[in-house]
Amino acid sequence: MKRIAPLLAVLAALVLSACDGEDHQSIRQWMKETTQGMKGRVPPLPEIKPFPIVAYDAGDLKDPFNPAKIETERKSRTSGGGIKPDFDRFKEPLEAYPLDALKMVGLIQKGKMLNAVIQADKSVFLVKIGSYMGQNFGMVVNITESELQLKELVQDPVGDWEERTSTLQLQEQEAKK
Repeated sequence: MKRIAPLLAVLAALVLSACDGEDHQSIRQWMKETTQGMKGRVPPLPEIKPFPIVAYDAGDLKDPFNPAKIETERKSRTSGGGIKPDFDRFKEPLEAYPLDALKMVGLIQKGKMLNAVIQADKSVFLVKIGSYMGQNFGMVVNITESELQLKELVQDPVGDWEERTSTLQLQEQEAKK
């Protein structure tokens, strides 16, 4: 391949030097005759219309993009003592997982109380009413034979905390063959 490249370069130079002969005089004559009567025409540019000038009179109004305005509104709404999570509470192991990563795989009854068996990754946990799980401060409020109900606390766009109800359905096990 290294020997072919210089050979191709020499061959290309020979071909190009052969093109500079008088054989092309007829082509140059034809081009001159063909373009003799032609003249290019460029259309004129469109006229630019001026835009009307409008005065900006909002200099004395409040800036809608000022973050201080948003902060004061948020503080005034949340200072009413609404619901909010307990940030000082000890986090339970299942609070490290999002709800869609948790599966309810069984039930265990202790006396009159039902406990749910929850699988997270390859670990299994026992959950009762009052336990916390999920990443949105979810507290277990009810356990039935088919589902587990949670009450979660999520923030709305303004920053207020609101309750949301979520459920985990009991997962049916496939029979192993």
